[in-house]
Parts: sequence; structure tokens; C-alpha cells
Amino acid sequence: MNPTVWRWLRLAGGPAILAVLVWRLGTGPFLDGIGTVDGWSLAAAAGIGLLTTGCCAWRWVLVADGLGVAVPLRMAVAAYYRSQFLNTTLPGGVLGDVHRGVQHGRRVGDVGRGLRAVGWERAAGQVVQIALAVIALSVLPSPVRSAMPVVLTALAAGLLAAVLLTVAFPRGRTSRWARAGRTAVADIRAGLLARRAWPGVLLASAVVVAGHTATFLIAARTAGSQESIVGLLPLAVLVLLAMGVPLNVGGWGPREGVAAWAFAAAGLGAAQGVSAAVAYGVMVLVAGLPGAAVLVIGWLRPHRPNPEPAARAARRAPAIAGAQGAGHG
Repeated sequence: MNPTVWRWLRLAGGPAILAVLVWRLGTGPFLDGIGTVDGWSLAAAAGIGLLTTGCCAWRWVLVADGLGVAVPLRMAVAAYYRSQFLNTTLPGGVLGDVHRGVQHGRRVGDVGRGLRAVGWERAAGQVVQIALAVIALSVLPSPVRSAMPVVLTALAAGLLAAVLLTVAFPRGRTSRWARAGRTAVADIRAGLLARRAWPGVLLASAVVVAGHTATFLIAARTAGSQESIVGLLPLAVLVLLAMGVPLNVGGWGPREGVAAWAFAAAGLGAAQGVSAAVAYGVMVLVAGLPGAAVLVIGWLRPHRPNPEPAARAARRAPAIAGAQGAGHG
């Protein structure tokens, strides 16, 4: 797809979905979702957000350390709050992560590796979320349960293709794609699959998924849904998956569209789904407000590049290159 077309699609996709929902359902579900949010639900979202943000930051620490661009946990938590706030207030839902990777890369003197650490950290979280979603949607009654065998087959085929591509990747090639492929394999081995990293990455990602799911269940209850937890859980899983679609503005758009469809397919009504999704969006936005404070503090006290982390990264580069060569020698 043409980059310009994709850029405009990302900017217009979310508002277009919201416009269609307002056209079909009116503004009532949106106002209900905002109006039903109370102090208890906001406090719950903030508490869960503290836990999930801490786990995300810990996951980033593990991956960044493996890639030789270590970040202290305290700094990681603050930077993660900042990136989440930017993700929920800017189009696309990823600009906060890009900012986090660039800022950390500048601090350690290696922007490329800083961005890769953020990218692999987020990718690991997405993989775990998809795996847990497939399990939940295969076991629990949901609008997509009948399609799960096809989904499982497609995922298995994709995984097998990725493994075969990695094994058969050309050795000794010096093209840009060959170098990028070898770098990716080395990053995955050092940052994600290393013995000291993968248990923590898996645990942190699972806790994050559980926390986000719990927040949506609270939002659905706050918005007035009387459906059982078992009935709401697969709907929450679908809505959270939709949030990964980069056609949103501050997280809004695909989330509300999928919520309307999923709740309607489950017999709960599209309006109920939109209200729950809107309540969730408000709760997440409020829970991420500490990131705004971090952003302001960063503007007032800009950090200077620290040469010591860059030196450590340079010292670790031969080890990472050795792991890369061992995989292709």
C-alpha cells in the first residue's frame, strides 16, 4: 500500500468508525459510557494500571538489557507511563512507544538499538496476548468460536513458515535484507529467548493481559452490563485485540467498533458494547495521567546523553555479534 494512503487511512480510520457508530446508534451510548464512570472505577483502573505499567516496564528492562542498552527499572516505569499517555492521546497508538525508544536510544548513545528494544518488547507482549486470546476464544462461548480452528491452522502455518525462513536464511549474504534478518534473529535470541529473560517476559506479559482484561470487565459492569464474567470475558478479549489495530485516534475507533459488533453478536446489544468501550477508554486515559506529569517534568529538566551506557553497549556488541554468527555458522 502507498505510504501516503496508509498514513491517511491511519488518521481517518478511527474517526470514520466512530462516525458510523454515531450515525447508527446516536450519541447516547457514548454519553452513557462517560457518565457512568465513577470514582471507584477510576481508582480500580489506576491501581491496575500501576501494576500493568510496572510489568511492562520490567519486560522492557529485560529486553533492553539483553540488547545491551540497559535501562533502570525506576526510569523504565516513568518512561512507560509517558509513552502510554502519548499513545492514548495521539493518533495511531504507537507514537508514545516511538518516543520512548528514541529518548532511551539517545540516552545510551544508540537510537537504533533503543528502538529495537522497544519494538521487541511490544512484539513479545502482542504475541502473548494473541496466544492467550486464542486459548480463551477456543474454550469459551464467543461469536468467533466456530472460526477458531481456521485461526489456529493459520497461526500454526505462519509459525512454521517463520521457523523455516529462519533456518533457511541465507548465510554470508551482505544485502540490507540479509543483515536485517540476522540482526532480528540475534535480537530475539539475546533479548527474548535468553534464559534470564524469557520467563520474566512471559510472566509480565500475562499479567498485563490479565490486568487489561480486568479493567474492561470493570468498565462493562460500570456501564451497566449484567452479563456474567464468563459471558463478558471473550468479548473483552476481542475488544482488547481490536485495540492493536493502528487505525485509531488515541485508542478510539476500532475498540468501539468491535465492541459494538461483539456485544450485538452475543445478544447484549451494540449500544451496550459501545458504552463499555467508552467507559474503558475514559478509565485508561485517567489511569495514564501520571504520564502527563512525566512528560512535563521531562520538558522542564531535559536529560543529557550518558556516555557510560553507550560504552557498555559497545562492549556487549561483540557478544551479540558472536551469538548472531553462532546461529549461522
